[in-house]
Amino acid sequence: MAEPLNYAEKYEQALANAYPQQLHFAALRSTENDSRYTFLNAKTIHIPILSTTGRTNASRDEITGFSRNFENDWEDKTLTFHREWSTLVHPMDIDETNQVASITNITRTFNEQQKFPEMDDYLVSKLHSDWVDAGGEDITTELTTANILEVFDTLMMDMDEGDVPATGRLLYVNPKTYKMLKNAEKIGRSISVNGQNDEEINRLIARLDEVNIEKVPSKHMKTAYDFTTGSKVGASAKQIQMFLVHPSCVITPEKYDFVGLSAPDAKSKGKWLYYEESYGDVFILNQRIAGLRFVTEGTGGLSS
Repeated sequence: MAEPLNYAEKYEQALANAYPQQLHFAALRSTENDSRYTFLNAKTIHIPILSTTGRTNASRDEITGFSRNFENDWEDKTLTFHREWSTLVHPMDIDETNQVASITNITRTFNEQQKFPEMDDYLVSKLHSDWVDAGGEDITTELTTANILEVFDTLMMDMDEGDVPATGRLLYVNPKTYKMLKNAEKIGRSISVNGQNDEEINRLIARLDEVNIEKVPSKHMKTAYDFTTGSKVGASAKQIQMFLVHPSCVITPEKYDFVGLSAPDAKSKGKWLYYEESYGDVFILNQRIAGLRFVTEGTGGLSS
């Protein structure tokens, strides 16, 4: 009897093509880091870390010795998000539903309604968890139209101080926070240009325009989820109001071990059998922790 074919590689490619249309955090799953790591095995990745020394004073009168002035190290990460899904489909179900219950339709519905939302939930909660574990502290200021720009400026200032590139930063906000940004006080500021005070600079074109703003439903902006079956908001979850991130600090490896479809036979009691298994995870690169900043619900001050 023929063994079921493993479509894992083709399935990975098909999913990657679907991510931009289906995932709220698609930009964080297609970063420059995705091509930098190699798999040591099914669940461990090897990330090269290159560093160099700085320049030294030169001399016109002598030639000094040469030596290697760079170090090549490795950062290993172990993937812990091990997931699987399977379903049986009776051939009569396909016939009686006029193909609505076909394997293709079932897996597409599963991806759109279960897998992709789960991937969003895991990404945002894992980023927050790793960031806190690395010593990050949330800003818990209660956001209002009067203070939201000040809080945003604090996020930007922290990244500026951390030498995070200004180009490419992304601001993810829930709908409530997005509405506050649109109605924020002092959204337009008057400044003096060449001694004149009649030039108005819109904040959306200046400081806010340095980052792309992405609106994400509140249910996909929580700090904790229960992934026992699918994804549900965790008991300890806090609402993430917004977070600023530079994609270069994030790496999102994903590996499908097996994706297969078996035709009806005695083992499956005459039913079609679909099965997929994958390893995936979300990590913050150790040397780029400054590229992430969170604002969560609560009352408090601006953390340093």
